[in-house]
Amino acid sequence: MLKKLSTIPFQGTAEQDAQLALVIEKYKGDKSRLMAVMQEAQGIYGYLPIEVQNKIAEGMDIPLEKVYGVATFYAQFSLSPKGENHVAVCLGTACYVKGSGAIYNKFQELLGIGGDECTPDRKFSLTASRCIGACGLAPVLTVNEDVYGRLTADDVKGIIEKYN
Repeated sequence: MLKKLSTIPFQGTAEQDAQLALVIEKYKGDKSRLMAVMQEAQGIYGYLPIEVQNKIAEGMDIPLEKVYGVATFYAQFSLSPKGENHVAVCLGTACYVKGSGAIYNKFQELLGIGGDECTPDRKFSLTASRCIGACGLAPVLTVNEDVYGRLTADDVKGIIEKYN
């Protein structure tokens, strides 16, 4: 699945920038520590916007293309911020055959965002997930730590309203 850069303007703080500078300084001479720097940066900012990738590339003296390549290759990295309410719809086999694709599409329609995106107000973000181990409740989704099962696309509006 292709990751998209966020369309939400980056809003990093001076404190976050200072934290990242310390991380980069700690690993600066060791290019093999790129993943560690990126993991810590995502911990600081919550995601890896292009602005943060640039800071890492410059600070580690690594081409931006390499940083971006790592960020887009590994599933652990996100290029978009997570919303206050993060919706993850399981698209694993059991859920998909029971209609999770339609549920995922309904979230996109009602929230006005695509997968791996965040609403402009940062209230919701949406991702597709693989099996979460609740196949008996298929189709399943999570909103933050809340698990919802045995759903249809008609349930989506009510779930969104619960978190608004």
